[in-house]
Amino acid sequence: MTGSGPGLVVIDGGDRSCVQLLLELRDHIARQPPGTVVRLIATDPAAPLDLAAWCHLTGHRYRGTAGHSADGRPVYVLEVGESPRPTDIGSPWRPG
Repeated sequence: MTGSGPGLVVIDGGDRSCVQLLLELRDHIARQPPGTVVRLIATDPAAPLDLAAWCHLTGHRYRGTAGHSADGRPVYVLEVGESPRPTDIGSPWRPG
């Protein structure tokens, strides 16, 4: 990413479960300015539901699906929130 404003971050979640994805996602997002668009590549079938719920919980914006990666895996998009709410250190689905 270049420049001082928000940009685009791509995270390849591989075949991790949603719990693992949320832990990794939370760490990546914590380093990004508000408005940064995150494209998450994930194969967990629960990802669209879990990501939408997690974004609602934390104050980020879930923007939905964005088709598939070059190798056919689903891509989900979210935007880093202006005033995110923290989650429990070991349980990213629980308020902190």
